[in-house]
Amino acid sequence: MISLRKMKILAAIVEAYTETAEPVGSRTISKKYEFGISPATIRNEMSDLEDLGYIIQPHTSAGRIPSDKGYRLYVDNLMQQKKLTDREINFIKKTISNNVTRIDYLLKETAKAISLLTNYTTIMTEPITNKSKIKFLNFIPIDKKTLILVIVTNDNNAKNFTLKVNVPKKLDYISKIINKNLTESDIIDSNFYDKIFEQIGFENKNFMQKVIDAINSMEEVRIYTSGIKNILAFPEFHNFEKAQNIFEALEHHHLLSSIFNQDLQNDIEITIGAENQIDLFKDCSLIKTNYVISKDTFANIGILGPTRMNYSQVVSLLNAVESVLCNFVNEL
Repeated sequence: MISLRKMKILAAIVEAYTETAEPVGSRTISKKYEFGISPATIRNEMSDLEDLGYIIQPHTSAGRIPSDKGYRLYVDNLMQQKKLTDREINFIKKTISNNVTRIDYLLKETAKAISLLTNYTTIMTEPITNKSKIKFLNFIPIDKKTLILVIVTNDNNAKNFTLKVNVPKKLDYISKIINKNLTESDIIDSNFYDKIFEQIGFENKNFMQKVIDAINSMEEVRIYTSGIKNILAFPEFHNFEKAQNIFEALEHHHLLSSIFNQDLQNDIEITIGAENQIDLFKDCSLIKTNYVISKDTFANIGILGPTRMNYSQVVSLLNAVESVLCNFVNEL
């Protein structure tokens, strides 16, 4: 337990450091915040906070910055949710209302909007459906050895695959056979492919194998990012090695998919610095949540920034997006 006065001073240090990226001294706090105590008293309280591990002295200056432990105390006990401006709320509403008929595109544009409003990096998954089934397939030939396979699921989510294969002469017939069997059989049914081969002929086995591989890859969750370059705007990442670590992690989508789980259920989860399970994010904070699109469909979204990120702003934005998104999707 720490005193209320120490907690107020810690909050002041967090907020001042978030704004300036400069270590915060007792005189700065004394001038900016009306605590009714002298700079000497503030220095004593800051010394105690340092001993307790809530703030650290980055170099020989008199200023202090929050530690991961200090940010955790601030986020869990001191942070007040920021009130969004009318401009921010209208921007969110406009973004969502303009794209609500295309769930995958909607989420990409929403992620882009959040990056623009926060200047942080957004990481998100495509819509994930717990009970997804294939509704139909469509083949679009490009040339004799290339075609586009479009797979549409029962939640109207579409995925495109480029197949490098000899395009069958009876492509329309094969498409009809596959889609007819889709309506009569579960795609997981082991007899599904045998039924297809019986009707289209085993001479099309190589073609069908490419289709099967694409169907199987449907289980892989795609990751999208927005505002990756935003990280370079923060002085913490002017160090080449730190910036390189972030970019390296953002390029490995299998790593990014590991940071999400399905148990958030619209709750917001904040991981700070060394709490992140990805070591390359140890200099960052990540705020993440799930957005429920329908009963069985949801998407994960995370906001990545420096540990001195504006937690209050991001949490408020994520809550606002969730509210607006649910309203529009329910109306749809």
